[in-house]
Amino acid sequence: MPEEQHAPVLSVKDWMITILLLAIPIVNIILLFVWAFSKGENPSKSNYAKASLIWAAIGLVIYLVFVVIIFGTVMSSLNT
Repeated sequence: MPEEQHAPVLSVKDWMITILLLAIPIVNIILLFVWAFSKGENPSKSNYAKASLIWAAIGLVIYLVFVVIIFGTVMSSLNT
C-alpha cells in the first residue's frame, strides 16, 4: 500500500506573511488565484485561497444585486 504523504503544517510565521501579502491591494487577488490553482502549493493555503475566492464571488454578486436594485429605484423615481 502506498504511504500517505502529508503536507507540512504552516507555521505562524508563514500565516503572518500570507496575511500581510493579502493586505496589499491587487496583489492579494493575484496571489489568491496563484495559491488556489497552483499544483505545488500547500493544501491548507490552497483551500484557504479557494474559500476566499468563493466568498469574494458571493460578495460581488450581492453587491451587484444591490446596485441594480438601487439604480432601478433611482431611475424609477426620476421617471415619475
